Amino acid sequence: MRTIEISTASKPLCDYANEIDEEVIVLTSNQRPIAAIVSLRNVDKESLLLSSNPEFIEIINKARQDFDSGRRLSFDEMKQAVSERS
Repeated sequence: MRTIEISTASKPLCDYANEIDEEVIVLTSNQRPIAAIVSLRNVDKESLLLSSNPEFIEIINKARQDFDSGRRLSFDEMKQAVSERS
């Protein structure tokens, strides 16, 4: 990960974007992160949209809490629960 102070950036942002592959460039202002340049070459549109969707993030966080607290289903239990709802 590279960090660039936005006030001292010597190139247009598009030049930095074209340089990255798997790397992340964090842009800072007064040494505080304000944005990031991340390659999307290998990211599909749906993954990108879901990763920033507050409702989806809430679902994931709830599922992680359930898992951490021991609320888990086996694959067969999950299939049965889904078929019972149909």
